[in-house]
Amino acid sequence: MPKITPWLWFDMNAEDAAKFYTSVFPDSRIGEITYYTQGAPVPEGTVMSVEFFLDGQVFYGLNGGPQFPFTEGVSFQIDCPSQVEVDYYWNALTADGGEESQCGWLKDKYGLSWQVVPQRLNDLLESSDGAVVQRVTDSMLTMRKIDVETLEAAARG
Repeated sequence: MPKITPWLWFDMNAEDAAKFYTSVFPDSRIGEITYYTQGAPVPEGTVMSVEFFLDGQVFYGLNGGPQFPFTEGVSFQIDCPSQVEVDYYWNALTADGGEESQCGWLKDKYGLSWQVVPQRLNDLLESSDGAVVQRVTDSMLTMRKIDVETLEAAARG
């Protein structure tokens, strides 16, 4: 089976981004760093790519320049077992210039989109009671960061 590895195009700040992400996620580290050589469109010795691991998943950051900024067309979901983890990732990823959106979505300071999702949301949305699902959905649609207590209250009616 082939291995699929995400590559993220950065505007010359891939190493900073890798350092940031590895500080946020557990079991994370920076791997190999490659550098542009003579004749590249940027100064020789500039970081070209950074391999980094987030919670064991490999990513690569490419310093490609401003031509291809991030959009919501590509995002990453963080499945959280508790509200404590939701709060941690939400606060870490929106810090220093990140932007909150709705329904658990945010953009970090590099413009990369994330959805921070408590497992309890998925549990409630899988209810066999359609009224519960509707109330939980309606509640979630009013939120930025997803709040489990509020979802639970909505589920109870």
